[in-house]
Amino acid sequence: MPDVKTLVLTGASRGIGHATVKRFSAEGWRVLTCSRQPFDPRCPWPGGEENHIQLDLADPNKTIEAIGTIKNKINGRLHALVNNAGISPKGPGGARLGTLDTDLRTWGMVFHVNFFASVVLARGLRDELSAAGGSVVNVTSIAGSRVHPFAGAAYATSKAALAALTREMAHDFGPLGVRVNAIAPGEVETSILSPGTDRIVSALPMRRLGQPREVAEAIWFLCNDQSSYITGTEIQINGGQHV
Repeated sequence: MPDVKTLVLTGASRGIGHATVKRFSAEGWRVLTCSRQPFDPRCPWPGGEENHIQLDLADPNKTIEAIGTIKNKINGRLHALVNNAGISPKGPGGARLGTLDTDLRTWGMVFHVNFFASVVLARGLRDELSAAGGSVVNVTSIAGSRVHPFAGAAYATSKAALAALTREMAHDFGPLGVRVNAIAPGEVETSILSPGTDRIVSALPMRRLGQPREVAEAIWFLCNDQSSYITGTEIQINGGQHV
């Protein structure tokens, strides 16, 4: 009987993260979820509470401490790490925060969650990833490659940095037998969407929002043997928004 495969997923409580848990759980994977929120008993996957780690990735000390907790739960082998957590603070009334009105603490908080946590977790779990011939998937954004009407400057630049980090990690982790890729979602139907998104959607080639399950399928692909010779790549999932 083969070993049950294990996924560690950050930002699991909603949207893309929630869909990813359901996709991997349906395939028999054990999913360890990391979220600022405590486990919600309404979540429909088995073993959810015992496999949940309440973790605020904005606190670097807590992120580092969590590595020991994760190691104790995964028995030396980690088949996939998905760095999905992301925050995009807004100004008064939900206004976009640009470079002129984002304070330093906000920059720091966004980069700790959206960027630094990804490399801290991957580096801390490198032995377990290597032992399993595992895969890392970083969730970037279309906002990392162009000015977006709603995503703030700190969010956008953190996602651009995460795309560059993906290339660097692919280079460094490859000799360990670990693949590192990114997915860059566009307008996906989650609670992070801002009012006015419908105007963007009406101009997309596919004329519709993406669904979280469609993003989860791409993550699933990158964590399995179908993508065994793919590393250092960022896949655009945006209905043609990038063209």
